[in-house]
Amino acid sequence: MPLDPYFAAMHRSHLRDLVQQFRRRTFLSTRRFFARFGSRTARHQARTAASAHAATTARRSTADWKRKNARAWDTKFFNRIGVYGPELATDDRTIPVTGHPDVRVRIYQPTTDAVGPRPAVIMFFGGSFQLGGIDWASEDALFRSRTADAEVITIAVDYALAPEHRFPTPVEQGYAVLEWVHENAAELSIDPLHVAIGGISSGGNIAAAVTLANRQRSRHPLCLQVLEVPALDLTGKHIDFRPLWTLHVPYFLARRELVQVARAYLGDRSRARDPLASPLLADDLRGLPPAVILTAEFDVLRGDGRAYAHALRAAGVEASAVEYMGAVHDTVDFRAVVPLAERWHRDVVTALRTLHNPATHSS
Repeated sequence: MPLDPYFAAMHRSHLRDLVQQFRRRTFLSTRRFFARFGSRTARHQARTAASAHAATTARRSTADWKRKNARAWDTKFFNRIGVYGPELATDDRTIPVTGHPDVRVRIYQPTTDAVGPRPAVIMFFGGSFQLGGIDWASEDALFRSRTADAEVITIAVDYALAPEHRFPTPVEQGYAVLEWVHENAAELSIDPLHVAIGGISSGGNIAAAVTLANRQRSRHPLCLQVLEVPALDLTGKHIDFRPLWTLHVPYFLARRELVQVARAYLGDRSRARDPLASPLLADDLRGLPPAVILTAEFDVLRGDGRAYAHALRAAGVEASAVEYMGAVHDTVDFRAVVPLAERWHRDVVTALRTLHNPATHSS
């Protein structure tokens, strides 16, 4: 199916940006060549220019600068393409994590006047393990909308970001949140038998890893996992590059980006074989909670989601996998301009509303 028209226009603009980046890198490579092999004057000029560029890049490539810029862009862009959620009661808490930094969570309360404990979902945002946060406009809007429409309590996890905090810190933080939710369920008015976990992209990786850690350790009740465009194998073996061919994206550019994400999160890429880094590589997936997996047609991670659904079913775990035709990796953010994004949102809400079903059993 063709790419949604709105995404097609965005993709053309993105390709132009990639071409400009390639030209800049080619220019810098030429400078480095002359700095090494050119005449004395040429070497001096090239080295001076390279040093100036390196200094500028060093100032601009810090994680703080990138995140500040990305967050500002998130707010600006989301004002055009997103739907802000309703006003809800929220409560920020800080949870201690043994051996790792404490983690902040934000609890979103639905507006309905239900009596007694409610179902809850623990959510992890996306951002290549390096960007994002519960204060970002797009993430806050998503949590608000889903909390209100599904009528479940949402616990959004502000996990530590790479490369400052690498694997397994986000997983351990996520597991600490799961334990905290169950230990404090009465105070939080949460039904401990109707708790789900979910995540988007890198957040889907962390959510799936937490289900594995939970099975290995405490086996707290979990009755559902909702994984959206999840990255589940950081070795890259399940990456599906066919969408790139359709979109005319150079393979080497996409490959370099994927390698960079894995290296930033893992440090040593050999750690990608750890099941808590790549849940898809776990030897045994039996006993995990039922899964709802959402993937996009024009996303290289669709292979991860498809393979994980197959592996879960082979292990006897109930799992559904839906690939949204014409969709891209971050479709869910575009509710104001792309009808498909609203459909995505409603399907996730439908999955979360099953938590209200008394017959739902926790794993």
